[in-house]
Amino acid sequence: MADKGPSFHVEIAQMLFIAGETTEPSITTTHLIERIVQHQVIEIFTRASALATRRGTRYITNEDIIFIVRHDAAKVSRLRTFLAWKDVRKNLKDDDDKANPEAVDITAPENNPAAVEEAGTTNAAAAGAKKSKKKSALPWDVSSFFSVQVPELGGEDDEDDDGEGADDETRRRLRINDERTLNMTREEYAVWAECRQASFTWRKAKRFKEWACLADVHEGARVAEDVIDIMGFLTAEMVQKLGEGARKVFDEEDAGIRAKGKGKMEDRNKGGCGLFAPNEGTRRPIEVRHVQEAYRKLQMSSNRTKAFSGPSRMVSKLIEQISRFAGV
Repeated sequence: MADKGPSFHVEIAQMLFIAGETTEPSITTTHLIERIVQHQVIEIFTRASALATRRGTRYITNEDIIFIVRHDAAKVSRLRTFLAWKDVRKNLKDDDDKANPEAVDITAPENNPAAVEEAGTTNAAAAGAKKSKKKSALPWDVSSFFSVQVPELGGEDDEDDDGEGADDETRRRLRINDERTLNMTREEYAVWAECRQASFTWRKAKRFKEWACLADVHEGARVAEDVIDIMGFLTAEMVQKLGEGARKVFDEEDAGIRAKGKGKMEDRNKGGCGLFAPNEGTRRPIEVRHVQEAYRKLQMSSNRTKAFSGPSRMVSKLIEQISRFAGV
């Protein structure tokens, strides 16, 4: 990515705040996260373009993207839920427009995982999402091999088995968000709500395509209507996973130092305990080395789920370049 090209530093900082960071991360850290996410996006588009070529079509479709992450069953389930909610919102908006043509559109970004999680708490809307979700069968599902479909039995057991894992992850995130916002003031919650809507793609489709080098990866940069929104959903999850993983590495590192009696948290700063050292109890931001270790662990787990893919040697070289640029 050229330094003068599109950048998502602000959006990444907002996503890291939602992921648990309470202090502003350094530009070097957000730049590294942006480069990692960009590499993943280009890798996904490259594979999706190859799949589209095999099918003899010029357009990258939703199924091409989902097929690439099919090994992560929970992620696939969340994506299908996201698409179902998008369809529900679209239908409701069309109905509202017909009933009240002068109504103002105040909908939130649809490609943010937070919006999907929050919407899932409404029983009536959840029923509509389930109804829409049943319609979106994947081409590689066993049921798609037959011209005559088995009628639905109407029970919850008929839902895909992977939905339970996705629901657990959604509940975990909602619980964490609940705990973080419990004692917030109105002003603090307003900032939280604004950061919660951060997205790589919401009203930034052209900028995102340029950032992802889509024109170079796929001839004509032709993609289906929902593909950019799906990528916005995936990139938000990538940043959140990297942020949570880096914070976990940071906490483990700090706990190890404390256990060995090598000093307090502020003693680890380059400034030691001098004039500009932070006050005791101040939460320091994650650093480049924490992101590096978090990404390494995600790559290890991706051997099974393919959540983070791509040549590790290439990404290691990328990290070394950024580290030299940062002087670390």
